[in-house]
Amino acid sequence: MREKPAAGALPVPASFENAEQSAMLGLRGRNLFPTLRTLALQGIKQPIHSARHALALGGQLGRVLLGDTSHQPHAQDARFQDPSWRLNPFYRRSLQAYLAWQKQLNAWVDESNLATDDQARARFILAQLGDALSPSNSPLNPLAVKELFNTGGASLFKGIRHLLDDLVHNGGMPSQVSKQAFEVGRNIATTPGAVVFRNELLELIQYQPMSEKQYACPLLIVPPQINKYYIFDLSAEKSFVQYALKNGLQVFIISWRNPNARHREWGLSSYVQAIEEALDVTRAISGSKEAHLMGACAGGLSIAALQGHLQAKRQLRKVASATYLVSLLDSQIDSSAMLFVDEQTLEAAKRRSYQQGVLDGRDMAKVFAWMRPNDLIWNYWVNNYLLGKQPPAFDILYWNNDNTRLPAALHGDLLDFFKHNPLTHPGGLEVCGTPIDLQKVTVDSFSIAGINDHITPWDAVYRSTLLLGGERRFVLSNSGHIQSILNPPGNPKANYLEHNTLSSDPRAWYFDAQKHDGSWWPDWLGWIQARSGEQRETLPALGSQNHPPMEAAPGTYVHVR
Repeated sequence: MREKPAAGALPVPASFENAEQSAMLGLRGRNLFPTLRTLALQGIKQPIHSARHALALGGQLGRVLLGDTSHQPHAQDARFQDPSWRLNPFYRRSLQAYLAWQKQLNAWVDESNLATDDQARARFILAQLGDALSPSNSPLNPLAVKELFNTGGASLFKGIRHLLDDLVHNGGMPSQVSKQAFEVGRNIATTPGAVVFRNELLELIQYQPMSEKQYACPLLIVPPQINKYYIFDLSAEKSFVQYALKNGLQVFIISWRNPNARHREWGLSSYVQAIEEALDVTRAISGSKEAHLMGACAGGLSIAALQGHLQAKRQLRKVASATYLVSLLDSQIDSSAMLFVDEQTLEAAKRRSYQQGVLDGRDMAKVFAWMRPNDLIWNYWVNNYLLGKQPPAFDILYWNNDNTRLPAALHGDLLDFFKHNPLTHPGGLEVCGTPIDLQKVTVDSFSIAGINDHITPWDAVYRSTLLLGGERRFVLSNSGHIQSILNPPGNPKANYLEHNTLSSDPRAWYFDAQKHDGSWWPDWLGWIQARSGEQRETLPALGSQNHPPMEAAPGTYVHVR
């Protein structure tokens, strides 16, 4: 048992802004207007309260002008790391004034007679406003001024050029990555393999073996429908696919087709049927009666629905084990985004996507970004426009910006999933005409969550694990959503928590969990190898007589824009 952490050290992921939920709900600027109106009216309804805080702010600003430095930014706030914010009188005072304004504005909300939900909405909007008006976003940012002098003014012209390019080609959002640095099939997604099956929704890729012997039971990886599959196969150093291949596993992976308006009727049942086809082909090519399933994010929801469907058909024996990577099956999440949503908002989101046929990936990406604006917007505003620099050449960011679309029917199914939380009770979700009861899915499972995950909070992933039948393991990585998946051995900063007993309360589990240094990959490898049957000599040929290899990996669907 670990030493019991202090109460303040206990992570509270439910307070995170859940970006996945927000993106699916289709939050728009108009959803924020009622809260802005409420704030304006509040200032009128409580004039004495507002005047008291205005006078308090005036007094604080007066002390700031006299050189008072009573307000300190967060130690990990990268916006104010430059020494000028502390040493230069002008920058020190501008920072102190900004922090005093933020503190007093939040105090005005906290001490008002607004309802609890209205206070939460107000804090969310004021946080967005505060981030936008940060003095670090100004052209007078000391980093920008230094770069202007160092480059003889060239940074200004480069920044303007980057801004105009993003206005035309990136929907007005700052680019997060240099897109010219990567090409799928050239320097990312390069593991040798071939497409061995294709239907309207997916391509199934089988990879070339990388070991002298292979385990009999293959692994089928199901990526999320809202991203390209190659997050599992970036560089050789980060490739989960290569790690599994080098350790004797037969690896198959699904590459989803990027849908357009013609595919608006593809719903969760359509995807489950497609995965079942891919599972049967995987079993047929490998000669195994069963296969392991691994699902990430929405792919985890899909494999859970598939197993519930197979259980209802008495065909669950096709699945040897299931691995869930940062996957929500229990969708009960408390987030500020949900406070802006009502039945009308949900129906409007469904109607918009059905009229368009799809939910565009660029729209989802914008919502994701606005849930963490300092990291995903203003950071690049400063780098690209104020400093005039190119965004970084980072493979994970390239993948993250390789947007896909969601068909309208699946978007509607996911909205209903977040609204009704159907998997928490037997028969709450029906897929392919069969009711789903996850407690009857007695397949052994291995679940991964990230302690800093703002997309699928770790406590919700933990509760999702409890919904499953069979032998369950839960691992909590010390990283975020993507880094929890891309966690290769060798990272000195990596560690994870685990405890054999899964209590009903995730906080109780956290207190009792043991810390392990390093990546969870080797732990998972031993777990899945023990369930993979005997080892045999590797067969280098891909496909089979009934499923001959077609295009070389990464296939054709991954290139569809």
